[in-house]
Amino acid sequence: MREILGRRRRLLSRRADGRPELIGAALTFATQWQWPVLPGVAADTQDRSRCGCPDPECTTPGAHPFDPALLAATTDERMVRWWWTNRPTAPIVLATGGRAPCAVSLPAAAAARALDALDRSGTRLGPVVAAPTRWAILVRPYGMEQLGELLYAKDFVPGSLRFHSEGGYLALPPSSTGQGAIRWERAPLPGSASPWVPDVEAVVDAVVDALTRTGVSAPEL
Repeated sequence: MREILGRRRRLLSRRADGRPELIGAALTFATQWQWPVLPGVAADTQDRSRCGCPDPECTTPGAHPFDPALLAATTDERMVRWWWTNRPTAPIVLATGGRAPCAVSLPAAAAARALDALDRSGTRLGPVVAAPTRWAILVRPYGMEQLGELLYAKDFVPGSLRFHSEGGYLALPPSSTGQGAIRWERAPLPGSASPWVPDVEAVVDAVVDALTRTGVSAPEL
């Protein structure tokens, strides 16, 4: 059954300047949901569309880890609190896989069609993260062997489809990056337990079909 988005919103912490505080959201992810997180590199202060990292050609400005590196991701409350006390505007980056969900991401327009198809089929979905140009469907952790078998069975896998698994990362709401605000397209249901997410098998067919039908095959930001 399709979720009504307005009923799924969750306030992760007190509002400040019209949005949840990053430190409150980061603590919820890390301590309540046991999702390892770390601060992302901020966007350039002079040009928000550019990244604050040394790479002038960075394709994920402000939406990736830099210092500390991805391996520093943690669920430790003291560390998370220290990070965002000292870097209160840093994006929240999830280290995908392991104890945390993985994700399948694709361009926003195709993702909206894929969600409609999944809703019509009665597939139960968990949270969906939305950046201005791409959406990411959170799924249960999967291995590369499992993923390879799924994709091998497809006649064609569009290049714009991305997989965030072990060793990957994903910016979480309410982060602000060089690509714009990160929000929930499908927000986690209220409750202290880690949100439920589907198996990757449940969503791959729909996202591949949505991309193939619309001809979105080249990699996109």
